[in-house]
Amino acid sequence: MNEGVSGKVVVITGASSGLGEAAARLLAAQGAAVVLGARRADRLAALVNEITASGGKALAVTTDVADRAQVKALVDAGVKAHGRIDVMLNNAGLMPQSLLERLKVDEWDRMIDVNIKGVLYGIAAALPHMTAQKAGHIINVSSVAGHRVGPGSTVYAATKFAVRALSEGLRQEVKPYNIRSTVISPGAVATELPDSVTDRDAASRIQQFYAQVAIPASSFARAVAFAISQPEDVDINEILFRPTRQDY
Repeated sequence: MNEGVSGKVVVITGASSGLGEAAARLLAAQGAAVVLGARRADRLAALVNEITASGGKALAVTTDVADRAQVKALVDAGVKAHGRIDVMLNNAGLMPQSLLERLKVDEWDRMIDVNIKGVLYGIAAALPHMTAQKAGHIINVSSVAGHRVGPGSTVYAATKFAVRALSEGLRQEVKPYNIRSTVISPGAVATELPDSVTDRDAASRIQQFYAQVAIPASSFARAVAFAISQPEDVDINEILFRPTRQDY
């Protein structure tokens, strides 16, 4: 695996908007070949057209990360097209928030499926290729909520704490294969995540908070590029960042 971003094959889940979309744009502009997965095929197609029109390399595969077979198909498509996978960015996530007493169990289930199982399925799809290559980089997306819990964010925070635990275990296990691992924990970044909040009280609080402090998704994209671009002997294991004005 070469130093820098240019020439690397990067698979990104949740690429149709927000963090994943911003990362795809920046990495493609820096010379990476991006393989993009998300459920919204029309948004993916538009992004691929935008990147290729600018001279970049991009491929889209409609993907629901809660379906292991679909995640495997995404990664396999990237390997088929480019002969390898250098980076797996497990970015897809949901953030519906509510107090536990509201019993939004269906939302709990979906968060566990996407935020935890989706990351595991991404690891399962990429790891065999990377161990065979004896090279690769897996980047998982946690959150500030993976470092501290607040009322209403209990289940979401639990999923993001889990991502950090998975990432640390992965880091320790992949050393024999020269694979790097990074977990990135963003604070309030302007994305569609707050739109997934169905609880009225929580939605009002979160929308107001994001309107006051959220920073652009390009901040996340730069963190991803920083981790990827390090020399092969440097493993950036964790990045935690917030808007300067965010106080928790």
